[in-house]
Amino acid sequence: MRAPIPEPKPGDLIEIFRPFYRHWAIYVGDGYVIHLAPPSEIAGAGAASIMSALTDKAMVKKELLYDVAGRDKYQVNNKHDDKYPPLPPSKIIQRAEELVGQEVLYKLTSENCEHFVNGLRYGVARSDQVRDVVVAAGVAGVGLAAMGLIGVMFSRNKPQKQ
Repeated sequence: MRAPIPEPKPGDLIEIFRPFYRHWAIYVGDGYVIHLAPPSEIAGAGAASIMSALTDKAMVKKELLYDVAGRDKYQVNNKHDDKYPPLPPSKIIQRAEELVGQEVLYKLTSENCEHFVNGLRYGVARSDQVRDVVVAAGVAGVGLAAMGLIGVMFSRNKPQKQ
């Protein structure tokens, strides 16, 4: 039998496992989270919210965690608590609540939902999801470049038929 998901505490970061990415929200109590969503997104849209990658604006929304997660799994993930001291929960919630209803700039690489919640909890906007993709793309690029270079070296070393 699976252990029940512990009830999040106000100020906790909630990681929601969408089909192709992670969506992030901040728990503010009484079952509610505050998160970034494209202005057109409806709660629990799941894969439809991948459209957020195609817009440069997002709406700060306060919705029930149950609705935002939909059928997707989620967990509390305060993963940077060892690196950055979290702000007091009351301050996190106050800052988040003040933003509800505002349209904000959204960039997949620099101002996404993970940057948003980390900024609220720690005062440091960062996204490991973006960093991991950039690192993976860099490693893949270096690997492809190395394979190309090796191919060129081998082709030059073949004896030419006369």
